[in-house]
Amino acid sequence: MDFIITILPFAAIMGLMYFMMIKPQKKAAEKTKNMLDSLKKGDGIVTIGGLHGIVDEINDVEKTVVLDCEGIFLTFERRAIARIKDVAVASTIETFEANPEDTNDVE
Repeated sequence: MDFIITILPFAAIMGLMYFMMIKPQKKAAEKTKNMLDSLKKGDGIVTIGGLHGIVDEINDVEKTVVLDCEGIFLTFERRAIARIKDVAVASTIETFEANPEDTNDVE
C-alpha cells in the first residue's frame, strides 16, 4: 500500500506533463503540417525569416517552394514557411480578365 502512495504523485506529475506540454505540441505540429499541405501556387506567404512572397512553384519530391518576391525567385524548404497570409483567388481574377466586357457599367 505504501508503494502505491509513493508512486501516485509521480504518476500524477507525468500525466500533468503530458496534458500541459506534449499534447499541445503535437496539436501545433499537426496544424503546421495541415497548413503546409494546403499550400498552392499563388498563395501569399511569410517565411520564418520574415520574407513576404507569393508561391510560384511547389516541388513535392524535394519538399521545396519557389517564391516570387517582386520579380526575384527564391527557393526555400517547405518547413521555412511560417504562415499563409493571402490565399490565392486566381480563378476569380482570371475570369474577370477573360471577360471584361461582361461588367454591367451604367453610362
